[in-house]
Amino acid sequence: MNEQHIRARQFRGLHVPGEPLVLVNSWDAASARIVADAGARAVATTSAGVAWSRGAPDGDALARETAVDVIRRVAAAVRLPVTADIESGYGARPDDVAETVTAVLAAGAVGVNVEDARHDGGGPLRPVDEQCARLAAVRAAADRAGVPLYLNARVDTFLRGVGGVPETVARADAYLAAGADGVFVPGTVDPQTVAALVAAIPAPLNVLAGPGAPPVAELARLGVARVSLGSAVAEAAYAVARRAAVEALGDGTYGALADALDYGTINELMRD
Repeated sequence: MNEQHIRARQFRGLHVPGEPLVLVNSWDAASARIVADAGARAVATTSAGVAWSRGAPDGDALARETAVDVIRRVAAAVRLPVTADIESGYGARPDDVAETVTAVLAAGAVGVNVEDARHDGGGPLRPVDEQCARLAAVRAAADRAGVPLYLNARVDTFLRGVGGVPETVARADAYLAAGADGVFVPGTVDPQTVAALVAAIPAPLNVLAGPGAPPVAELARLGVARVSLGSAVAEAAYAVARRAAVEALGDGTYGALADALDYGTINELMRD
């Protein structure tokens, strides 16, 4: 059993309903090391943050090779399990998605998120059978690689305002049958809704949290197994850059830079 296999099993074991794995999503090696140094049990990438850092918008616009390169750098930077947000798989066909997952595993990741939203003008959500074929391709690629990959199937019903709890549960059931291990439902943190999803979905539930969401302790009481911050950390970091630019170019002052993580701390974190 190699180190990646060990980390994959370790990552799988971190998904415990009522004791959620908290993922503070990173977008490069430095942010990954900062998160790890803060005491994280695993590191996750944010596809939006990765895309923005490489000069592209989120939404399947980034080249697969570029995304995989970032994942490789993140996985090399930390001694923790790494799960990668691969959007909808960086490819039109299930075989393309399998190729992506093969590359992501070779880069050192042990988990992936795959979303069921489309970004090619063909509709807000993929048909269930189409998405199931893509997820089955992910599972088959992981099996061929011999890695017990944790496949987190993202269901974008709430983000797109489609179907509510019944449609979400129906999709979740189909995705689990296709090979998913967990279900990620961004777009709602309403306690009653989350409790209903936990009760109806026979797999670890992942929710997306941020300002205004219930604290982790409350989500734990609802039975959530995984809490992700998604692109919010990258957004906050870029907000500091914007405030600093507006202030320096306007008033000529530097207050936005107060409480920064100092040069020495960051530089030391980046040493092997």
